[in-house]
This record gives sequence, C-alpha cells and structure tokens, in this order.
Amino acid sequence: MERVTLRIPEQQIEAVERMVETGKYPNRSEAIRAAVRDMLEEDRGEQTNSPRTYVKV
Repeated sequence: MERVTLRIPEQQIEAVERMVETGKYPNRSEAIRAAVRDMLEEDRGEQTNSPRTYVKV
C-alpha cells in the first residue's frame, strides 16, 4: 500500500474522527479509503459526461 499525504479541513477531520469514535470505521485511514472506494465506484457507474464540481474551502 502506498502512503499519500493530503490536506483536509479540520471540520472534516473532526467528522471522520467522530465516525471512528462511534465504531463506524476502525481508524481514519480506513474511513478515507472507504470514501475513495465510494468515489471510484460512483465514477465507474456514472453515465454522463458532465464533470463533477469540487469546491476549494
């Protein structure tokens, strides 16, 4: 597995931490891996050519 460094707004990290604390995910890394898997699955299933919009916070 490869290590990736990224910057995430504090409020989003806090939300991820809450999911870890409640037992939804075993740790931050697994929560983020799950989010990436979901994004990739969504992208594979998407049938439109319209680009996804991202907002820089």
